Amino acid sequence: MVERSDPWGTTRPAAFPPDPILDSINEGVFTVDLEQRITSFNRAAERITGVPRDQAVGRRCSEVFRASICEHACALREAMQTGGSVPPRTIFIIDAAGERIPVRISAAVLREGRRVVGGVETFQDLRPIEALRKQLRDKHSFADIVGRSPAIVRLFDLLPQLAESDATVLIEGPSGTGKELFARALHDLSHRRSKPFVAVNCGALPDALLESELFGHKAGAFTDARRDRPGRFAAAHGGTLLLDEIGDVSPAMQVRLLRVLQERTFEPLGSNEPVRVDVRIIAATNKDLAALVRAGTFREDLYYRIHVVHLEIPPLRERREDIPLLVQHFVEQLNHLHGREMEGPSPEALALLLDYDYPGNVRELRNALEHAFALCPGGRIEPQHLPAAIRNPGAPAAGVAGLAGLPLDEVERRLIEDALRRHDGHRSRAARELGLDPSTLYRKLKRLGLQPPVRDGRRRHARPR
Repeated sequence: MVERSDPWGTTRPAAFPPDPILDSINEGVFTVDLEQRITSFNRAAERITGVPRDQAVGRRCSEVFRASICEHACALREAMQTGGSVPPRTIFIIDAAGERIPVRISAAVLREGRRVVGGVETFQDLRPIEALRKQLRDKHSFADIVGRSPAIVRLFDLLPQLAESDATVLIEGPSGTGKELFARALHDLSHRRSKPFVAVNCGALPDALLESELFGHKAGAFTDARRDRPGRFAAAHGGTLLLDEIGDVSPAMQVRLLRVLQERTFEPLGSNEPVRVDVRIIAATNKDLAALVRAGTFREDLYYRIHVVHLEIPPLRERREDIPLLVQHFVEQLNHLHGREMEGPSPEALALLLDYDYPGNVRELRNALEHAFALCPGGRIEPQHLPAAIRNPGAPAAGVAGLAGLPLDEVERRLIEDALRRHDGHRSRAARELGLDPSTLYRKLKRLGLQPPVRDGRRRHARPR
């Protein structure tokens, strides 16, 4: 191949002549030599990247594509090092106009006889597919709530109508189904949207603290009350107050809440002066309040005061058709949060996600994907990256709660520490639960600065001689 110089004086390999067959296909195709300088560049590659062929040929492919994987995970470099092909993966490139474009690539080596002389990469522009996905997502999402099951679609239809009124709403559903998302949607669609949305977890506090949290206190009302403090009712004035887990409120606090809901006034602790508030009340619970009323543990008059409008959120196992949309939604969220470019689950991993019953509901699904992001190096999420409870429903659940929003290294650290603790330091058993090769687990321990356990665990489990 004859070399030539470009206008900057750089010696560049001569381009292979345009191939009419390659120019006729819709996927971008380019080839490189052993130094990863582009030797051919088809018409689709020009269209997708916005780089003319004569400007691409002779330059390193990383200079043309500016892809996210160029520095550390180049597919062409991997193909030429292994002498084989690289399975398809989704990445982003930056085109000539600076736009970030999703593409799906695959790579293989070029040979002359048995000698490797370069590589070839094909790439498909995923923007039309992403546009279709966005249309589908927009059709099946509503104010951060995602779903297409009949139960969720009915709720989508109800929310705008309910938001127009100030009627008190009771939202019932198992833990982790997203009851607060529905409460926020009602607030954001209402005329109160410019005022505060305030949520209180009534089940997390004892009566004395809950009373102060809801109604506030005056200075001197109790020990350490050195100054006046407004409560959540006052903070939500003009807006919406969510009383979450209202089914856990004690009978004494139920009496106090009933009076406030009836009269829309309250007295802060240490004060005899009533305070009037204008708030819309939304109550939420993971319990069957009607059953609690029949059992005599929840006041009937309070129940009917909050049961003006009733919304019921079904558990995720009863709306499995929502799982693929939720998976896609969470993968996009996690990619944005962690600066990753994961494709989502493989068909085998998605089948496991669809089969699982999710006792923790939507929250557990998100935590499972957070778990997968911590263990998957890139590309697609495979079955081995999912929690053991999903890979093997009979296995004990890994401690994946509370991982949302943490840096991936911290998520990875917690998962590994938790697995090693459960297996008494046995690295092979911990690796098996995490879906990792033992050598991979050892490298992760080293990278994260984790000391291998003092007791390996293998000695304890070793067979007697």
